Amino acid sequence: MRLITFTRAGSSHPEIGARIPNLAGDQILPFADVAKKLGILDFPADMKSFLRAGNDVMQEAKSWVAAADENLASCISPKIITYLPPITDAEKFLCVGKNYRKHLEELKRTNLIKEIPQEPTSFIKLNSCLSGHEAKVVRPKGITRLDYEPELVFVIGKRALGAKKSEAMDYVAGVTILNDLTCRDLQLREVASGSRFWTGKNIPGFGPLGPEIVTMDEIPDVYDLWMTCSVNGQERMRVNTQDQIWKISDILEHFSRFIPIDAGDMFSTGAPGGVAVGKENAEELYLKPGDVVECSIDGISTLRTTIIE
Repeated sequence: MRLITFTRAGSSHPEIGARIPNLAGDQILPFADVAKKLGILDFPADMKSFLRAGNDVMQEAKSWVAAADENLASCISPKIITYLPPITDAEKFLCVGKNYRKHLEELKRTNLIKEIPQEPTSFIKLNSCLSGHEAKVVRPKGITRLDYEPELVFVIGKRALGAKKSEAMDYVAGVTILNDLTCRDLQLREVASGSRFWTGKNIPGFGPLGPEIVTMDEIPDVYDLWMTCSVNGQERMRVNTQDQIWKISDILEHFSRFIPIDAGDMFSTGAPGGVAVGKENAEELYLKPGDVVECSIDGISTLRTTIIE
């Protein structure tokens, strides 16, 4: 199932539903419309509440999607919606850094790291920086080194505290994509000063997320996925998740030792190798106004962003 958060044309009210891929054109199934049709008055209205409602509600929604032909009257065109980040209000959105071997080599060459961590590390992605699929993201004045970072994100489906590696996937509802846009101008200054806030990753709009949460039953193997990034139709990177140092099992066990990880929380698993900053012609590759960036889980889902002045 492809879970989305969206608004309809002419409305600012966020809704949740599912994108239904179709050879004749995708359809959007708003859960609120189906619930109303069935006389269900208490169906969750936002994604975090939906996930926290548990497996029975998840299975009910899957049954609606499976019966899409019967629910066709409730479907709407994707042309009349605006995608929002699938989860707009996560209590914890932790981004694991330095987690791809090839990217570590890039960071060492460019002096963005001084040592290789011996356990998972992370920084916080602020909700205020998130944007949705097809968003137009402003490159602030004075910023010239805007980099792309396609990242696989795990969305937690139930509370985890003291989770064990062997149980990790039991807590995962699905995956989505983050383009962890990074202002290298600011990041280099923060590294030099020892700051851990990562302003260069939390500017408003610098967290395109989505377009959807793909539930785990549609993911053949999370440790064998190709993460890709293209700019204006030209592929810039293609890296397999096998290159990850810390798997979601390591990450969830590590961070849930003392802090509860709740349904609706997210873990981004780091940038693969191939970002602009690691290339000899980096200045030519940094994102400029007018660039269209597509970050993908190859063959599964694509997140599209346009950079504007």
